[in-house]
Amino acid sequence: METSADRGPVDIALLSIRLVLGVIFAIHGSQLLFGAFGGPGLQGTVSFMGPIGYLVAPGQFFGGLGLIFGILSRFSAASIIVIMIGAIVQVHWKNGFFNTPPNLGFEYNLALIGLALPILIAGPGRFTLARPLPFLGAPGEAPATPIE
Repeated sequence: METSADRGPVDIALLSIRLVLGVIFAIHGSQLLFGAFGGPGLQGTVSFMGPIGYLVAPGQFFGGLGLIFGILSRFSAASIIVIMIGAIVQVHWKNGFFNTPPNLGFEYNLALIGLALPILIAGPGRFTLARPLPFLGAPGEAPATPIE
């Protein structure tokens, strides 16, 4: 049974997971989408991945931002999980489990899925920018359901 004393640490834990996972995907997504940090940019991503790169690059970048800010967190976590499953199936599975060069396996992708699952299951927690958005409720009222 959850008590109010339990809620604070849970919200802090969800925030820390969102921030870590969000930063990882926002930065990596910016490489794939914009060519930042020495990345290939969208054209390089599409030339490597094919047309699916048009979904993967913005999915990683905007999914990361969604997690950082706590807006559409469950959708962002779900999209990241789907992208990581695709990376495992398309790229990493044939290399085995361990993520050691030169054969990069799927252990890192699996860890990222493990980080995204609590957000998908529990939502973003209390510390999110989705809660104070004014269009979610009548003036002076708390929103009925935040955009999680």
